[in-house]
Amino acid sequence: MNLTTKVLTISAVVAVGGLLVFTTACPCTRLPGAYLFGEQSTLNITDWRFANDVPLCQIQVTTWRPHSINLNCMSTDQGTLYVSCANCAGKVWSQAAIANGTARLRMGETVYPVNIRRVLDASELDAAWTARLAKIKREPSPRPHHWWSFHLTSRES
Repeated sequence: MNLTTKVLTISAVVAVGGLLVFTTACPCTRLPGAYLFGEQSTLNITDWRFANDVPLCQIQVTTWRPHSINLNCMSTDQGTLYVSCANCAGKVWSQAAIANGTARLRMGETVYPVNIRRVLDASELDAAWTARLAKIKREPSPRPHHWWSFHLTSRES
């Protein structure tokens, strides 16, 4: 094996190893990940209140590849599930969610296939904002105009 072949082989092994770590370990803080591993739920969830017991969720959308991030997920008292973000316009995940309308949501070790819809109605945005404040135990405050919310519902996998 010549030197060029050895360098290319080592580079390929390092790249594949890095991709495996990236895929299985992330999303990490603000670094996006790829495919979300976990037990796939086949249940049709209609009451998502258990989301308020999970500190953080991960959502996976499809761009040219699986793209996953950490974000807040919260449920209203009626069990309606939302994810939200600040300054969401132009973010990779939010644009993919709008374009595709489907995602995968991981809470704990379970992955839920979901439909995802951007919320535009002011009263529904306020309900999601109120659910967020309750989950993170903050005092009521006005919803910022740059705050986006997405409504999630179960879908068959």
